[in-house]
Amino acid sequence: MSIKESRSISFIIITIIYVIAFAIGLLVYQGLASTNWHHFWQLFVADVAATVVVWFFGLLFRNVSVYDPYWSVFPPVAFLFWAFHTQTWSVPVILLLMASWYWGWRLTRNWAITFKGLGHEDWRYTQYRSLHPVLFHLLNLFGLNLMPTIVVFGAMLPGLKMFEWGFTFQDVFGLCNEGIYTLLATTLQLCIGFIVCIAAATLQLVADKQIHDFRAANPGQYCQVGLWKHGRHPNYFGEIMFWWGIWLMYFVLGGIDWFICGPIAMTLLFVCVSVPLMEKRQLQNKPGYAEYRERTRMFL
Repeated sequence: MSIKESRSISFIIITIIYVIAFAIGLLVYQGLASTNWHHFWQLFVADVAATVVVWFFGLLFRNVSVYDPYWSVFPPVAFLFWAFHTQTWSVPVILLLMASWYWGWRLTRNWAITFKGLGHEDWRYTQYRSLHPVLFHLLNLFGLNLMPTIVVFGAMLPGLKMFEWGFTFQDVFGLCNEGIYTLLATTLQLCIGFIVCIAAATLQLVADKQIHDFRAANPGQYCQVGLWKHGRHPNYFGEIMFWWGIWLMYFVLGGIDWFICGPIAMTLLFVCVSVPLMEKRQLQNKPGYAEYRERTRMFL
């Protein structure tokens, strides 16, 4: 058995790749500390640097799926790093960390369950490789690696912004001076955003189990039980819902500003790219899917 065919060795290799990527990202961030760049830009460049490292190893192993865990690993790690870096442990930040780590655990767990080793590449990437052989390497770097990184970072910005104003005891006393109702309303809205995040990740966790159990018992068929009976893509819906939950937590004290572009971009990514790609494949490979598509909503 080759190294790429060994699932356990592939796990070790992926872990080493990500340790290297985050180490490079940290070095880049520290190298930009002496500049006049806004700290968000510094973190973004570090994020891009780490992505390029993962992309390079994807080229090395001829497998774009090396990037797949990045989506779920970077946000919770970045939020935790930012908490230590800024020494901000306010109520919103603690709730943000709890929500992001729960979400990241769920998504990374699902990746680990479905991971077959470095010898297996996601069908989407294989399709792009065969359809666009000349432009594939450019598509790989900018479309399959950097574009998701940019969208996720944009969706993270409301969470990162929360570190600046926080919700410390001083803020609580200030709200108390304004009135107990203001304090209760602010706390309630913050909790609603947190609950949306937890509910979204839990919905995805349930959807994961349902589709894994169904596929094990009914290979080659499309799942139409549980949550999948009421929506064609409950997992995608949960992902969109999570990032709107992050924005709702920010909205409590930040209001509506350009940071809303993050969850909007995330929504468009799934509605305009991920869902059409998946449904095109399902229509081609799963008999009866067209009828299921007609009677079932896209999301819940």
